[in-house]
Amino acid sequence: MADARNQTDVSEFILLGFSDHPQVQLILFVAFASAYAAALLGNVSIITVICSQPGLHTPMYFFLVNLSLLDIGCVTSTVPQMLKNLLAQKKAISFQGCLAQMYFFSAFLATELLLLTGMAFDRYVAICHPLRYSLVMSWKTCCRLAVGIWASGFLISLPHTLSLLHLSFCGPNIINHFFCELPSLLQLSCSNTSYNQTLALVTGVFLGIGCFLLTLLSYVYIVSSVLKIRSAAGKRKAFSTCSSHVMVVTLFYSTVIYTYVQPPSAYLDRDKAVAALYTMVTPLVNPLIYSLRNKELKAAIKSSLTLLFCRRNNPISLSLSS
Repeated sequence: MADARNQTDVSEFILLGFSDHPQVQLILFVAFASAYAAALLGNVSIITVICSQPGLHTPMYFFLVNLSLLDIGCVTSTVPQMLKNLLAQKKAISFQGCLAQMYFFSAFLATELLLLTGMAFDRYVAICHPLRYSLVMSWKTCCRLAVGIWASGFLISLPHTLSLLHLSFCGPNIINHFFCELPSLLQLSCSNTSYNQTLALVTGVFLGIGCFLLTLLSYVYIVSSVLKIRSAAGKRKAFSTCSSHVMVVTLFYSTVIYTYVQPPSAYLDRDKAVAALYTMVTPLVNPLIYSLRNKELKAAIKSSLTLLFCRRNNPISLSLSS
């Protein structure tokens, strides 16, 4: 009788990355290491400023802290391994490490989709129902919503990882990617992957398209309410609170839906460049978008930097004044 368990012979995978040319790899290492450091610095700065400024302790900035945490998790689950492989002769990752990387990355990705939808709902309540905002978006509600979003994201990605354990990987073990992602892994299996592909497509449609439609519906109501405002200043103020979120949503959804809604068999080399957008570029630019487009956050960052500068240059007078 044939053993029904996973007949995996592959103990590790080889990640091809972007290039095998040494000089190109060195350039890529410097570029990606710089982007990784900038993404960490930007998101940690956002979290620090919001937590240290009482004026920013509102639901909108509470969700922004969660977004920064997700961006840190997303970029950290993929970039360190890629940087290691760029300097290594053998660009390998263990079978268990590959599955773990895929699970955490897809979990952070699913959680971010849900969080962006939650942030759109927050803006909808703030603009369409301003008098009920403090009641609807209470701290108790926000905390429950955040816990539900994080738990749902990590639970949604679990079936994809567990289903891979039932597949056979008997060779080849070369992944034409810079990290372990579901479409590229399914291409290497010597088992029937129709169930996995169907599961990925259904999840992509219901989660990706579903969240997108809910976000779009929120903004239909928001635009409708803003257009009813008579003063031009009021319209600008209302739209300014949403502009950063719209830019982040547009960048994130356009790349993620492109990758996960198409079948794995259609995965091409150019998709690595698209994957780089939502693994590295998005976590890098999100802090820039919110800090440059949001006046309150920009003022808080300037205030924090000024206070830090004063403490470094005149610590004695500050200690006496305190």
